[in-house]
Amino acid sequence: MKSFMAILAGVILVSCGGGGSSNGIASGTGDVIPPKETQVNGPAWSGFGRNAQHDAMSGIATQALNRIVWRTAVDVAPQYSAGGYLLYHYGSPVITAKNTVILPVKSAANDTYRFEGRSGSTGSQLWQVSSDYVMPAHRWTPSYNLALTSANRIYAPGAGGKVYFRDDADSASATTQTTAFYGDAVYTASKAALDASVFINTPITSDAQNNIYFGFTADAGNPAGLTSGIARITADGKGSWVSVKNLVGDVSITKAATNSAPAISADQKTVYVVVNGNAGTSVRQPGYLLALDSTTLAIQSKVLLNDPKEKTAAFVSDDSTASPTVGPDGDVYIGVLEATASAHNQRGWMLHFNADLSKSKIPGSFGWDDTASIVPASMVSSYKGSSSYLIMVKYNNYARSGSGDAKNKVAVLDPNTSQQDSISDQQVMTEVLTVLGATPDPNYPGGVYEWCINTAAVDPFTKSILVNSEDGNLYRWDLTSNTLSEKIRLTSGLGESYTPTAIGPDGQVYAINNAVVFAVGK
Repeated sequence: MKSFMAILAGVILVSCGGGGSSNGIASGTGDVIPPKETQVNGPAWSGFGRNAQHDAMSGIATQALNRIVWRTAVDVAPQYSAGGYLLYHYGSPVITAKNTVILPVKSAANDTYRFEGRSGSTGSQLWQVSSDYVMPAHRWTPSYNLALTSANRIYAPGAGGKVYFRDDADSASATTQTTAFYGDAVYTASKAALDASVFINTPITSDAQNNIYFGFTADAGNPAGLTSGIARITADGKGSWVSVKNLVGDVSITKAATNSAPAISADQKTVYVVVNGNAGTSVRQPGYLLALDSTTLAIQSKVLLNDPKEKTAAFVSDDSTASPTVGPDGDVYIGVLEATASAHNQRGWMLHFNADLSKSKIPGSFGWDDTASIVPASMVSSYKGSSSYLIMVKYNNYARSGSGDAKNKVAVLDPNTSQQDSISDQQVMTEVLTVLGATPDPNYPGGVYEWCINTAAVDPFTKSILVNSEDGNLYRWDLTSNTLSEKIRLTSGLGESYTPTAIGPDGQVYAINNAVVFAVGK
């Protein structure tokens, strides 16, 4: 299996594939041993990137990667491209404090979805709900993501901009309800027309007060009088929305960036959203990062997402799942592609701003389809700098793109100090640690298979990070030794869109490969 790129209308498609190698890394068996049901009460994993800041940082030590405890399909009828690739972004597992794993599942050959609760201990299904969700216009299939609130309510997207919710995500007997942010009566009166003209196009994010936020697109002339925008629904069901066009005042910007999850500041006062142009009219879509008041959705500030080298609008692609990460100091990170295809080896940039977006800070040298994870500086014993936290990013260097050499890495970066970029003349975030992929890629002599991750789970307790590779393995990156200290084979690998890792309240690790989610533990 090989990694792949396809350039269509000036747009790069980069995703991951597979292979295999041992390289002396401690390896799990991959065998499934019948698990036993156990009682758990621990830290929840509430959505994409774990929480509303998308820090992807676990609240519990992970189990050893000894075996596959259970597995189940997140796509019951995967549709592969003519080249054998799987261009679907699968949503992140959501895991309650009591260890119910809630999965978004593509349930048919077409883009039909359900969401289901399973025992984290055994994988047995506890409940399932069919959704009538309709995808927005897309090329790569966008992710269908769920959100868990601090009150243990689970939300899922539905058609027409409505959301499904269940008030006890652990209960098999909980009632499933729906609500529309523009009014249930309006939705009921014109259901068919609204289902065909209004589409949730981002993951849902919940704040600490159990309010939810998401982006949507709306076709002209829809019965609710909506234009593409950002929606908010309170815990008691009151909905509001704002138009992206009205927020930005730039005719090239029309909607929330597809796949990009809203993020919320730690003080819960600000919602950060990425907005962009229409892919049909903007081949390399420009975009802005917006800071909105979390109660009124009024705009507080905005910044055009520029390529730091070319000094012009970066490419904010709807094929990417890159979402804002809010650091412990309030700084905001967002990944973009470079303005000109292959000018930075299709790595893009990890842009970095202060909390009110008034100051652009040192960029990272990779941002394509990647949401930065937060790494407390105490996790890296070799680090002698002054930053209280670092960030972890994918760091692939794609073969056949610019000067790319297939020396594909993941990296921990210092966001507050700089070094000369190895690819350009720019100053970029300092590389604190990097690790090369483990498996040689026979298609690119001297190269290795790509890292296949869009948000990587960080374990401060074992000072390690859990990362998927295109070689079909899940790896533990030990930050003390800077080695890949454990691995477990999930599949033989194939070309597919980047995937998340997540951690359950019992320390089990969850990873997706070839349309299957794997629960991995001791």
